[in-house]
Amino acid sequence: MANTLKFHYDEEGDFLEITSGDISKCFFDNVGDGIFEIIDKKTRELRGVAVFSFKARTKDLKDIQFTLPLKLVRN
Repeated sequence: MANTLKFHYDEEGDFLEITSGDISKCFFDNVGDGIFEIIDKKTRELRGVAVFSFKARTKDLKDIQFTLPLKLVRN
C-alpha cells in the first residue's frame, strides 16, 4: 500500500493532491505559487504534492501524462 499513488481532485476548491502512502503524520511545506510538498514529520520523506488552482494552471493542456513507475523525489 505504501507504493500506491492516490490522486484527489477537489473541483469546488480547484485543488489537486497526489500522495504516496499514509500522510496522516505529514506537514505541508509551501514551495511557492500555490504548490506544496507533503513531508513526513518523522522521516522527512516526500509523501506527495498539492497544487492549488490546478484547473486554471492546466486549462491549455489536453492530457496529463506520467511515466510509470513514478517516484516522488524532493530537491
